[in-house]
Amino acid sequence: MLLATALLAFVSPALAQNSDAQVRAAIEAAEAGRFDAAQYSSLSRDPLYGWIEYAALKRDIDTLPSAQAQAFLARYQGQAVAEAFREIWLPAVAKRQDWPAFRAAWSPSIKDSAMRCAELNARAATGAADAQWVKDAQAVWRSGKILPGECETAFTTLIAKGGLTPALRWERLDLGAAEWQAPVMRAAARGMPAEDAALANDYAAFMEAVHPRALNWPKTPRSRMVASQGLARLAKSTPIAAEMQLQRYADALGFSEAEKARVLYQIALWSVASYEPDSARRLNAVPESAYDERLHEWRAREAMSRGDWPATLAAIRKMGDKQRGDSRWTYFEARMAELTGDKAAAQPLYRAAARKPDFHGFMAADKLGLPYALCAWKPDDSAAKTAVARDPAIVRAMALYRIERSGWAQREWDSALSRLDDTQRRAAVAVAQDNGWFDRAVFALGTYGGRNKPDELRLYHLRFPIHHDATIRREAAKNGLDPAWVAAEIRAESVFNPRARSGANAYGLMQLVPATGAATARRLGLPYNGVEDLYDSDTNIALGTAYLREMEDKYGQPYIAMAAYNAGPSPTARWQAQRPGFDPDVWIETISYKETREYVARVLAFSVMYDWRMNGDALPVSDRIRGAVSGKRKTFACPLAEPPKA
Repeated sequence: MLLATALLAFVSPALAQNSDAQVRAAIEAAEAGRFDAAQYSSLSRDPLYGWIEYAALKRDIDTLPSAQAQAFLARYQGQAVAEAFREIWLPAVAKRQDWPAFRAAWSPSIKDSAMRCAELNARAATGAADAQWVKDAQAVWRSGKILPGECETAFTTLIAKGGLTPALRWERLDLGAAEWQAPVMRAAARGMPAEDAALANDYAAFMEAVHPRALNWPKTPRSRMVASQGLARLAKSTPIAAEMQLQRYADALGFSEAEKARVLYQIALWSVASYEPDSARRLNAVPESAYDERLHEWRAREAMSRGDWPATLAAIRKMGDKQRGDSRWTYFEARMAELTGDKAAAQPLYRAAARKPDFHGFMAADKLGLPYALCAWKPDDSAAKTAVARDPAIVRAMALYRIERSGWAQREWDSALSRLDDTQRRAAVAVAQDNGWFDRAVFALGTYGGRNKPDELRLYHLRFPIHHDATIRREAAKNGLDPAWVAAEIRAESVFNPRARSGANAYGLMQLVPATGAATARRLGLPYNGVEDLYDSDTNIALGTAYLREMEDKYGQPYIAMAAYNAGPSPTARWQAQRPGFDPDVWIETISYKETREYVARVLAFSVMYDWRMNGDALPVSDRIRGAVSGKRKTFACPLAEPPKA
């Protein structure tokens, strides 16, 4: 198998394509119940043969003999395909209650709650419900989340063994209240003494709908916690109702300042997120001690939405040093200082923000007439890349991606990267790009395994791939658009995956919905045969670029067109009506939707990056934001003294 894997890394593209087609056909035959091993004997040493077997076994998982399953797990031990099989095999044998087979296939690395409870049931059924079993079952019980049905059997056993104490029941109720989960609270109440159960269920009822019975609850820390959590939950949907009732319950139960603040926080947050008229007053009612980064930024944004520059500046200056030091808020602190007449204070702040290669950093550099900060890093990872390209899991991942089995490819990728060091991981990203899998640079660089790798954000040749360059330039020129904007949209929408499909049924490189694709094709007089055409890269770019042109014509400015491209026409019209005449940077920052707000800033920054990648310099973002496609261009310079260590 290893020899076949190594050899495959060096076959010609034509042979690889032929092999891909054969493997694809074999997998489809296996899924349809038509797989004949003899017919596909030439694939028996193919790196993906395990996945062909997996597809065949999955079809018959409910009747699969245990010996055959165990043989498969043993044969592919340590490979992603074995773990994928284990995930479908364990529920199947749990359903049969074949507990010895379940325990034989179990892996402690499994975190799924249903399977953890099934494993508890397997141990109990096979006489292994010992002291450790009790501790493990209690650990599952300690959750504020709704647990699957498999856990009820385990908890029944736990009760029988005396392991579900009253204290544990109240502990779970508290956890459920903290998560605003009334069903969890009711589950915790079952089995309590009658008086306790009545109170616990009344607590759960309050979480579902605030009621006046709570005014007579015992004045205990738990009553106050549940009441404040219930009011906080109400505030998320109806801030005014929570505000009107807060003082009544606070007085009756003796809320602490922290408990009142819990409710006031949610009242303010869900008011300001919609820029309701009372937002400023409600924000001011929240104690400063209850402010976190989220509420700090909304306080600044709310003042900005009213054009109150002094209040915006004051809100930014109340942020913590870390948040205030982010390029976004450093830039806006400078901007607000400038708008309130303090240009001297603005200059060093603009200079600090301009050190960051992002939207706000580029805007700050434009304010000072500075080059854009960019410290590209391109280490020589060629030796590592050659070795990584031969890694069996990487070979399988690339082959699976090529045949559009992206979920399986992801499993092989994750398995491979768990064994690779930083240099090898960078090399793996480069190998993925050679195979057309461009989004690996987004998900495997900068942060990996819970650790920040800031230098990897400077791998711009990997993070901003250039693909379909000729088509992008041609269609951009045809529609009078900046080609860097088109490339940036593709990077933001699909990371150059032509087969991308969103949950909202948007397709292809520029994520067009079928209705938009059909309407645009009709207006352009282009042939359009349905959704499959949106998976064709040239067609998708042609339609997407034409649609961008329509958006800019409709809204007059690229940044508003970007907002509409992401959020749709209705929210965009509302934002235009709410803040007419606002400068682009302020308008963008006051977009209500976090996703759209960040999307517009990201696409503008990506446009600068793609301009640099495609042309070596860039149109200033402060010109680009207003629709310019030509003019004086910006250079780039690195403000760092030393390159990163490879």
